[in-house]
Amino acid sequence: MDLPANFLALILGFIEGLTEFLPVSSTGHILLAGHFLGFESAGKTFEVVIQLGAVLAVLSVYAAKLWQVFSTAPSDPHSRRFIAAILLAFLPAVFIGVLAHDFIKTVLFESPRLIAVMLILGGVVLLFVDRLKLTPKYEDAMDIPIPRAIAIGFIQCLAMVPGVSRSGATIVGALALGASKRAAAEFSFFLAMPTMAGAFAYDLLKNWALLDPNAVTQIGIGFVAAFVAAVIVVKGLLGYVSKHGYALFGWWRIVVGIVVLLALGAA
Repeated sequence: MDLPANFLALILGFIEGLTEFLPVSSTGHILLAGHFLGFESAGKTFEVVIQLGAVLAVLSVYAAKLWQVFSTAPSDPHSRRFIAAILLAFLPAVFIGVLAHDFIKTVLFESPRLIAVMLILGGVVLLFVDRLKLTPKYEDAMDIPIPRAIAIGFIQCLAMVPGVSRSGATIVGALALGASKRAAAEFSFFLAMPTMAGAFAYDLLKNWALLDPNAVTQIGIGFVAAFVAAVIVVKGLLGYVSKHGYALFGWWRIVVGIVVLLALGAA
C-alpha cells in the first residue's frame, strides 16, 4: 500500500533537517529516499524549497550572534569583514547555480547511481581529511580571511552535484584552508544562510506555475519538519565535531552509498 504523499513529505522534511548541516548531502538523501518511496514533486521544487526550514533553524539558533555581528558592523571592522567574507563566498554559487540550474534539476537530480557514487567518494575524502594532522590557524569562523572565504565559496559549488554535500564541501574546504573543526562547521552554517535562501527564492520563482495546492501543502509540511530537525542538529553538531571529528559521517556516506548501489542493482 502506498504511503500518503503528505506523510512522505513529513518523512523527507525530517531527513532534510537532520542531514542539511551534516556533511552527508541532505539533497542526496532526500532524492534517494524519494526515489525508493515513490515521492515525486513538480520540478523537484519540494526538495529545494524545504531547505528554507533549515535556514530558519540556523537563524533561530544564531539569532544573538547575528544581531551582534550586524549591530556592531558600523563601528567594528572585524564584523564588517566577516559579513563581506560570507557574501563574497556566496557569489560563486549564485553565478554557477543560475547558469547550471536546469541541467542540475533535469539531469543530475534524476540519477540515483550518480548520487550514490558521490556519497561514497565524498565519504572517502572526509575520512582522509579528518585523519590529517592539520594545525588550525583559525579557531573562530569570523577570523577566516576573505580570500580563503572566497575559495571556500568556490569549493561549495561542487555540491551542486547531488551527493557531494554543501556542508561537506565547505567543511572540507575550510579545514584544508586552516580552520579548526568547530570553525569550519560554524562557517558552513553561516554560508548556508544566503546560499540556501537564494536557492529557495530562485527555484520558487522558476517553478511557481507548477505548484498546485497539494504541492504547497507538502512543501509546508516538509518545511516545518526540516526546521524542527535542523534546530536539533545545529545545537548539537559543533560540540560533537569538536570532540570527535567527522569520521562518523564519512563512514555513514560510504555505507549509504553502497547500500543504494546494491538496491539499484537488485531492482
